Amino acid sequence: MTMHATGGRRRPPTIHDVAREAGVSRGTVSRVLNGGHYVSPSAQEAVNAAIRKTGYVVNRHARSLITGRSDSVGFLLTEPQERFFEDPNFNVLLRGCTQALAAHDIPLLLMLAGTPDERRRITRYITAGHVDGVLLVSSHSGDPVADELREAGVPLVACGKPIGQASKVSYVAADDRDGARDMVRHLLSLGRRRIGTVTGPLDTPGGVDRLAGYREILAEEGIAADERLIVSGDYSRAGGEAAAIRLLERAPDLDAVFVASDLMAQGVLTALHRADRRVPQDIAVGGFDDSPAALTARPELTTVRQPWDRISVEMVRVLLAQIGGEDPAAVILPTELVIRGSA
Repeated sequence: MTMHATGGRRRPPTIHDVAREAGVSRGTVSRVLNGGHYVSPSAQEAVNAAIRKTGYVVNRHARSLITGRSDSVGFLLTEPQERFFEDPNFNVLLRGCTQALAAHDIPLLLMLAGTPDERRRITRYITAGHVDGVLLVSSHSGDPVADELREAGVPLVACGKPIGQASKVSYVAADDRDGARDMVRHLLSLGRRRIGTVTGPLDTPGGVDRLAGYREILAEEGIAADERLIVSGDYSRAGGEAAAIRLLERAPDLDAVFVASDLMAQGVLTALHRADRRVPQDIAVGGFDDSPAALTARPELTTVRQPWDRISVEMVRVLLAQIGGEDPAAVILPTELVIRGSA
């Protein structure tokens, strides 16, 4: 890194140093830093080489005064803080989005808003222009955040199909319904017929669509849906354990369970073990996500893989396009059945 002495101190390199090193004008360097428009390939290459050699770092505050942008993006999780630390999916998604934005030299700000007061404060912060756009994660129906941000003109991409807003809000989602269909079809192929399910929250898109897939495959196989075999959960380990206890009370002849998340499936396995039900011999268990929880479960979980890496990349791509002026877009990605020891 090139540093320059001023009164005994070394000052950081400036845009003038980059221009001098590259042999181009300051204006050319500025155009490269703001997207490379009207710059020849040779000049752009020279500027990029000079930036690497001098160690020049963009002054984001100065640039934001010119462009009107913050050059940052928010990752907004509308769940209680403990859910962020318990559910491994959030960390996987956060890491993927951070890496995808890093390729554009854009920092990601983590925002947790699990209560109405927190959501109001975060919404005020976002609409004041402190971020250029928002990656919204785990939005429940009735949650006003998406509506308020959209009405304020804030570029927004949801993870999962927003209930009741799919035509208004950009989103990237795994094909929850098709993934559930694959899992239930697999359980049926094992000869299981008393297949219960622990749903996700039914005010979330994953909860609704995974339950729909479960119902559809049973109907196609001519198996009448038994409402006693359907118990709602909350995507937590404790919620899965409580749901399994209710299922066993309602249907002692249960021979399989499709669980709408791997974390809940860990809780289901705990309850089955305490009830002396062997997995998969007595009761087969299938999860959803293929999160780290699937591999730490005993036995390891048969599950439905969500393509988290692709979801992260697509969320960032769609958001940056929207920040650049493009219309909202929707992306639905395929899931994959992963067979392990639990079913």
